Amino acid sequence: MENVTLSVSGMSCGHCVSSVEGSVGKLDGVEQVKVHLQSGKVDVSFDADKVTVATIKETIDDQGYDVD
Repeated sequence: MENVTLSVSGMSCGHCVSSVEGSVGKLDGVEQVKVHLQSGKVDVSFDADKVTVATIKETIDDQGYDVD
């Protein structure tokens, strides 16, 4: 398992948390997703053989949030 912490802007409420955690959590290979709303960070544990960081970022971007 690999871990990455992404900076995500535009998240401001519980719906944002559900949206990001739900969409990223559905990706094959993602073990765990935790959104830290106050700091604008998203921690993701994933299997790098099944999913890439680029795919995770794209999924968050598709939900309408900006990923650094």
